[in-house]
Amino acid sequence: MNRSCLAIILAAGEGTRMKSALPKVLHKIAGLPLVCHVVRQVQSAGVDEIAIVVGRGADEVSSAVKNVSARAQFFTQNLRLGTAHAALEARELLKKDYDDVLVVFGDTPLVQTASLKRARQELEDGADIVVLGFETENPTGYGRLIQEGGKLKAIVEEKDATADQKKIKFCNGGIMAINGKYALSLLEQVKNDNAKKEYYLTDIVSIGVAQGLDVTAISIPFENVIGVNTRVELAQAEALWQKRKADELMLSGVTLLRPETVYFSYDTEIANDVVIEPNVYFGQNVKVETGAVIHAFSHLEGAIVEAQAEIGPFARLRPGAIVENSAKVGNFCEIKKAKIGEGAKVNHLTYIGDAEIGRHTNIGAGTITCNYDGFNKWKTIIGENAFIGSNSALVAPVEIGDGAYVASGSVITDKVPANGVAFGRARQSNKEGYAATLRERFSSIKNKDG
Repeated sequence: MNRSCLAIILAAGEGTRMKSALPKVLHKIAGLPLVCHVVRQVQSAGVDEIAIVVGRGADEVSSAVKNVSARAQFFTQNLRLGTAHAALEARELLKKDYDDVLVVFGDTPLVQTASLKRARQELEDGADIVVLGFETENPTGYGRLIQEGGKLKAIVEEKDATADQKKIKFCNGGIMAINGKYALSLLEQVKNDNAKKEYYLTDIVSIGVAQGLDVTAISIPFENVIGVNTRVELAQAEALWQKRKADELMLSGVTLLRPETVYFSYDTEIANDVVIEPNVYFGQNVKVETGAVIHAFSHLEGAIVEAQAEIGPFARLRPGAIVENSAKVGNFCEIKKAKIGEGAKVNHLTYIGDAEIGRHTNIGAGTITCNYDGFNKWKTIIGENAFIGSNSALVAPVEIGDGAYVASGSVITDKVPANGVAFGRARQSNKEGYAATLRERFSSIKNKDG
């Protein structure tokens, strides 16, 4: 599509029903602010410039959006005088010679690129105003789209609708696409002669019809236009987003045993033939490669799980964790800023932080890397084919060579050479028959609460 496009995202609403100090459009779905979801979708629709109209918390909104779009421009709506008034805040961009203008809302995080592209295609095919609507069996509360001869004639709010109009199930979704040649003029003609004295974007439909412009409406999935105004609606939108993501992954070849129990972040990447068991949480910046298995109740964030690796159950991968091909991180293990080498095993009850574990090394149960001295973090390096016995403490900075053995229960503070065996514990001492003496002593001093 060789047409230029401006997207105006309206993100200046007060969001009072969220009952939050945080601007409404900065509440998150899948770890990403609502408005950023919208920005990502309009970028994928091939826009040339993005105007974000902000209000309360303008600096916070600007900062969040810049993380996903360096080219967005920001305009402040100081007075809340309606949606058309908000769109006009981007007047300097509307004056440019764009072919298409999209007007989208910052609190509709489920809008999809396909719907926006379809609206742009309608403009390319000759429409001047395109309203994105939806079909519903329960249209109560929505503005009805009145059509005649396949063209949109008006948008009638429910309070103004006749009995017959209220039966119409084709409703206004709010999103619009406008021929750039007419966009500024249409918005400037909107009046505020209504009860709220606001300038409504929807009024451009009647203005366009009166001027003989080609005004049409298209039907898109209802999810695309769901707005978030309360915490309840935020949770509902989150659930819809998660289902959409789960379906997408399963169709791409990922096995989800209980998809409704798995949480994904907006940037989660999972390859085909991965198996994910119930109750797994994927935080931001996680990548899982082909054939890996993520067992139940595992929590991953900022981690890479390579092909055929196995995680969990009840494992935690923190930022910087890399689990290489065919490696295993088992139950109740935590990995942070550490690389677990190919085929290595960290099977249970273990903390590995700020470390490198070599290929095919085995880390025994209860092992910890003591990476923090109260002031600084230090690194532990363990070579290939090493064996670390259970309940060992590796005090960083420390290095354990290839093929080395560390005896169970050791506290290791110095380098262990390749193929060496390290004992870092006191020698065992037995006192024959002394148990009876201890029992007699302990019983004589037994407290009253014992």
